[in-house]
Amino acid sequence: MHAHLDPSPPPRLARLRPAVFPVLVLGLLEAWARTIGHGSDAIAPPTAAIEALAGAMRDGSLLRGTAFTLGAAALGLVLGSLPGIAIGTVLGLSRRATAASFLSVELFRPIPSVALIPLAMLAFGFGLGMEVSVVAFATFWPMLILSQAAARQVEPGWLEVARALQLGRADRLTKVVLPAMVPRLFVALRLGVAIALVVAVTVEIAANPNGMGYAMMIAQQSLEPALMLAWLFWIGVVGYAVNAATLAMQRRVAARMGEVSK
Repeated sequence: MHAHLDPSPPPRLARLRPAVFPVLVLGLLEAWARTIGHGSDAIAPPTAAIEALAGAMRDGSLLRGTAFTLGAAALGLVLGSLPGIAIGTVLGLSRRATAASFLSVELFRPIPSVALIPLAMLAFGFGLGMEVSVVAFATFWPMLILSQAAARQVEPGWLEVARALQLGRADRLTKVVLPAMVPRLFVALRLGVAIALVVAVTVEIAANPNGMGYAMMIAQQSLEPALMLAWLFWIGVVGYAVNAATLAMQRRVAARMGEVSK
């Protein structure tokens, strides 16, 4: 008998696969920066960026910048998501409301959030309020549109059963509509989290003298490419961690809902 040969790699090697390409890119960048690009004011070796990142950790600037950006992004996401979900649910359940609001939604939704920075600066000045307002505007629209689509996709039979049981509107909403919308709302939440972080960093780069985006700009203007790349790398790490946390929360809620439905 011939032994069965499994072509798949061992589990440990399979886990390392996603890291192959980033490590290769970093290795090539390290080699280029230390040879052809040596002494450049625009690029630095990844090892130098890691040293600069460690320095930012020691002096506390990394923690301060990260806390400000994440705080602004989270607050803006909450202020944009809550009304977005509420209005989107109403529009998804009512064709009359959808028709009445169609022009307003299509008129304001395409406005780029960064275009509101001058207006937000006039209203709130520099600081947290300005950044939060822009993030809230940016996250409001995708949450509204996706919530509207989620409400429309609620099984009509469930709503008919709720009416047959003579459930009031509040009970239909809390016991039928919202539980059915939860899986799709988590998809909207993951998109909203990503948008909130991107917009927050963009506002800091463009106008707000706080947070990770501003720190990266200061490093660039000070001709410190290692520190600039360190902040860029750290922003990517933070984005990955936030997305992973949101995905883990989504899976946990889905698992609990599955246990309840059994």
